[in-house]
Amino acid sequence: MQEHAGSPAEDSPPFVFPRWFNSVRTVLAVVVIGVGGYVTLLLVFGASPQTLNVGYAPEQPVPYSHALHAGELGIDCRYCHNTVEQAAHAAIPPTQTCMNCHTNIRLQDSDKLTLVRESYATGMPIEWVRVHDLPDYAYFNHSAHVRRGIGCQSCHGPVHQMEVVYQAEPLSMGWCLDCHRNPEQHLRPLDQITNMSYQAADQLEEGRRLRALYDINPSTNCSTCHR
Repeated sequence: MQEHAGSPAEDSPPFVFPRWFNSVRTVLAVVVIGVGGYVTLLLVFGASPQTLNVGYAPEQPVPYSHALHAGELGIDCRYCHNTVEQAAHAAIPPTQTCMNCHTNIRLQDSDKLTLVRESYATGMPIEWVRVHDLPDYAYFNHSAHVRRGIGCQSCHGPVHQMEVVYQAEPLSMGWCLDCHRNPEQHLRPLDQITNMSYQAADQLEEGRRLRALYDINPSTNCSTCHR
């Protein structure tokens, strides 16, 4: 009986990876797991709304110290941000506000005030860099908060201790909703709104009292902030 030659596949030896590929495979596995883990952590923590932008502290054109002005000198927040009780936005003070004091204080002998002097002479505003910048789809009204017992420090942190202002809170939707659902944790007397040293003996007890007194019932409806 005539024998048939085997097929090419049957005649060819099986493909075998070289031994050095075992090391490459291990390295590739470690790299894939490492990169995958890093990306996962980045998405879960680094890009989370709970941590986004916390600590953001841009360099300003003039090295203005809140620790000096609001802290050591005790200047009330409303002296510079004079619209917080009437408007949605906290106004950035014009150069004239700075010059109300600096006409007589360290005007000529401080290099830090060079841009302030130039702005006052030319009428061109100083281009301050915004620190707390909510997205355009979120509406926030300063006056609605400060006139109902929410102090500056609740959102902006201990500004009176900041040499350079930074974002202390996440300002995320979840963070805002937590306050709207439990405002007692932040409410304070209306005459203490800008007092950075205010401390209630029992914040929750005081907050509950003020919530009833001011009839505070914050909305959690989407349209409140997304208009």
